Amino acid sequence: MDLDDELCLCFHVSKRKVLNYLRIERPRSASQLSECQGAGTGCGWCRSYLRRLFDQAARGESPSTIDRSAPAVITPANETAAEPSAADYALARTQYVRSGGGTPPPGATPIEPT
Repeated sequence: MDLDDELCLCFHVSKRKVLNYLRIERPRSASQLSECQGAGTGCGWCRSYLRRLFDQAARGESPSTIDRSAPAVITPANETAAEPSAADYALARTQYVRSGGGTPPPGATPIEPT
């Protein structure tokens, strides 16, 4: 996932926005990332990804030092996979929403067609 790709598809929050929020605001818990334009408060899909970024920031890792080959938590079920592409991330969110995992709010990035 590139820096300008949407991490929170419900509220259109980019990965860059979240990383900058972590760097500048230094939240004390992952749940405080919701203060970054509502990230993680919609369908819930991005919460594990937000938690992963928070944990990396808490360890002092910057985006330039994050090991992109390391497993990345991308599903609420804590399954791991390599850093997803934006398309794979959106498709996995579609599967999450269709399986009853959450409901995107009005104005959210639409779920992918089947």
